[in-house]
Amino acid sequence: MAAEIVNPRSDSDTGHDGGAEPLDSFDPAFALHRGGKMAVQATVPIRDKDDLSLAYTPGVAKVCSAIAEQPDLVHDYTWKSSVVAVVTDGTAVLGLGDIGPEASLPVMEGKAILFKQFGGVDAVPIALACTDVDEIVETVVRLAPSFGGVNLEDISAPRCFEIEKRLQDALDIPIFHDDQHGTAVVTLAALRNAARLTGRGIGELRAVISGAGAAGVAIAKILVDAGIGDVAVADRKGVVSADRDDLTPVKRELAGFTNKAGITGSLETALEGADVFIGVSGGTVPEEAVASMAEGAFVFAMANPNPEVHPDVAHKYAAVVATGRSDFPNQINNVLAFPGIFAGALQVRASRITEGMKIAAAEALAAVVGDELAADYVIPSPFDERVAPAVTAAVAAAARAEGVARR
Repeated sequence: MAAEIVNPRSDSDTGHDGGAEPLDSFDPAFALHRGGKMAVQATVPIRDKDDLSLAYTPGVAKVCSAIAEQPDLVHDYTWKSSVVAVVTDGTAVLGLGDIGPEASLPVMEGKAILFKQFGGVDAVPIALACTDVDEIVETVVRLAPSFGGVNLEDISAPRCFEIEKRLQDALDIPIFHDDQHGTAVVTLAALRNAARLTGRGIGELRAVISGAGAAGVAIAKILVDAGIGDVAVADRKGVVSADRDDLTPVKRELAGFTNKAGITGSLETALEGADVFIGVSGGTVPEEAVASMAEGAFVFAMANPNPEVHPDVAHKYAAVVATGRSDFPNQINNVLAFPGIFAGALQVRASRITEGMKIAAAEALAAVVGDELAADYVIPSPFDERVAPAVTAAVAAAARAEGVARR
C-alpha cells in the first residue's frame, strides 16, 4: 500500500455539532484539512477471487514463510524499504510548542504528504502519547520492523538528541531528526552558494548562530564538518563557551568544537565583525548589531513567522538575506532536504544516515542553483523538480562510499 495525496472528505460531511457554522465555511485552512490530508491506496488490484487468493490467503502464506526463512526478503516483498515512520510526541510543534500528540497530527500528515510529493517516499504519521525518553525509544524500537526509516519530528530539546542517538544505536535503519539535520543541510547549501556568490570559501567565514536548541546544534556541527572558519553559538544567556558553568551536557559538547576565537558575552558582542548570522531562536536582533557585522555579510534569519532580523533591515547591511518564510526570496525550507535524503538512503537500504551523507545532500542542493546564482537565489525552490533527484543520487552515492549501503 502507498500513501496517496488525497483529501477523502465528503462535501456533505459537516463534521460539527449544533447549528453553528463549521470552521471550514470561512477558513480555507480548515476546509483543506477536513477529513485529513492523506489516505491509503492499494498498489495491486483485487478484481476477482484469483487476485484475492494471491494478495491474501493462501498466496500470502508463501511470502510470509519465505521471509521467515530469509528475513532480508522483507525488503523485496513488502513496503518496508519504501516507507518511513514520522514520529512525534507533540512537544515542540512548529512555533506552537507543547500542544500534545493529537494536535500535532495535522503537521505529521503534512510531513507525510511532503515525503510523497517531493521524494516519492511513503510515510505514516505516528503521534505518541508519551514524552519519557525511555518510553519513546522503546515504542519506536518495537514499531521499527514495519518501516525502512524513522523521521523524528517536533520533539523538544534536549530530549531529541538522546532519543535520536539511542535509536541509531538500537536500530539498523536510518534515523533522522529533521528539525536538526534537515535545517542544517539546507542552511549549509545556502551558505555555500552565498560564499560562492561573493567570491569566498566557507573556510574564510566566521558565523554566529542564535539558538542552541535542536537546529542550532545541528547547524553548528555540519558547518564545522564542512570546514567553516569559525562558528559561535549563543543561547538566552549569551555565547556558549567553555568558561560557563551553567551548560547542559549537549552545550558542553557544543562548546568543545565551536568558538575557536574564545568569544564571551552576548550575541551582539559575537556579531561584531562576523560574516554570517544564522537565526533559529526567535527573538529580535537589534539593527545596530546587524550593522556591526563585516562588510558583505550574510543574514539567515529563519524564525517563523517573525524573522530575528526583518529582511528590510537585513538588506541595508547584508549581501545575502535568507529567511524561513515563503514570501521572501531564499527560503530555508527543510522540504528541500528530507525527502531526497530518505529516498537516497532507502534506495541503497542504508543502515544509517551519516554526516557525509548530509554534507553530500547539501552540496547537491547547492549545485542545483548552478549558473543562476544571484543574491536573491542562493537556494532553489521546493518546486524545482531537479532538487529531489539530485539529493537522492548524492545521498545514495555517499552511503555507498561510506560503507553503510546494503544494496
